[in-house]
Amino acid sequence: MNELCVVFDIDDTLYLERDYVCSGFAALSPWVKDWLGVDGFAERCRRAHESGVRGSVFNQVLDECGVAPASEILATLVGLYRNHTPEIAFCPDARDAITEARSRWPVAVITDGPAISQSRKAEALGLHSFASPILLTELLGRGCGKPSPVAFRKVEQAISSKRYVYVADNPAKDFHAPRQLGWSSVRIRRPEGLHFAVENGELMPDAELPDCAGLVRLLTDLR
Repeated sequence: MNELCVVFDIDDTLYLERDYVCSGFAALSPWVKDWLGVDGFAERCRRAHESGVRGSVFNQVLDECGVAPASEILATLVGLYRNHTPEIAFCPDARDAITEARSRWPVAVITDGPAISQSRKAEALGLHSFASPILLTELLGRGCGKPSPVAFRKVEQAISSKRYVYVADNPAKDFHAPRQLGWSSVRIRRPEGLHFAVENGELMPDAELPDCAGLVRLLTDLR
């Protein structure tokens, strides 16, 4: 039996999610110019996103550009966005941490979100070289996304370990299942992360770090 199993989230834990968002906007820009006649789409979307718009960036930008955001157009944009090959990379501290963790313990990944998008991210980061299993909660069925414990139990079934720890960034959903199953948890609270300003609330992770630089040392001591 292993002494410890380290399980990572992906978004804003191993890389910056804002980089994926900007990558998606850039990937859409040529299509939008060719087929909708809109210039500067990526920059317009980036500005809207940075101003706090969530879930309706494409609607807002198209409307500003005089293009009716018809459902067919929006569905196409969302599909292209989710299917694009992202230009993303590990945060240097995260690459160092997951590399060192993998040299000591089994490493797995649990991530929410559209399966196609999350699989593209995992592929772009080369996560299969570091982690197994990599669990995309959308593929597990309806209601299996975090905070459901389903994916976490699958890790337990795949890797026999005395201790498990989940390393993630979002206190709204990431730490419920680990607490329920008796795991430890570490919040990575990057200042550039989308959930940086979200407070922990009543359900506190066992530890919190501003990045992954001190993670392996913390995991060695965490009980």
